[in-house]
Amino acid sequence: MPVPQTPLLAADVIIELDGTDRGIVLIERKYPPPGWALPGGFVDIGETVEQAAVREALEETSLHVTLCCLLGCYSDPRRDPRGHTVSLVFIAAAAGKPCARDDARSIKVVDPAAIAETLAFDHARIVDDYLRYRASGRSPAWFPREAQSG
Repeated sequence: MPVPQTPLLAADVIIELDGTDRGIVLIERKYPPPGWALPGGFVDIGETVEQAAVREALEETSLHVTLCCLLGCYSDPRRDPRGHTVSLVFIAAAAGKPCARDDARSIKVVDPAAIAETLAFDHARIVDDYLRYRASGRSPAWFPREAQSG
């Protein structure tokens, strides 16, 4: 029986740091595609998406995170230039000082409403959804989007 082709699965994390006035963690990617991004990466075989989010956050930022909620699922086939990747994006809390590790060249804590860097992938859209979620309490699933059909 042939194995079906399906998109890759990833988990990304918006890490809110205690005491940073709603600052979130961004990493500068060490490997292509270049740019600043939310911490995250691919889900390993035998791992839940939640486990992958916690593992990737630790590997890239040195922070132990507590997942708070699922912000949304991002599946636009064009979101990753390496190929069709679906990402589940979590909001997480952490305390401490982030330190760039693994796939992160550098790291910073930024005000999500004033990000000056160009973000990789569709992470600018994700941060916009996060800000709208924080302002409204409504899931991005309720935000108006381009026409969708079933």
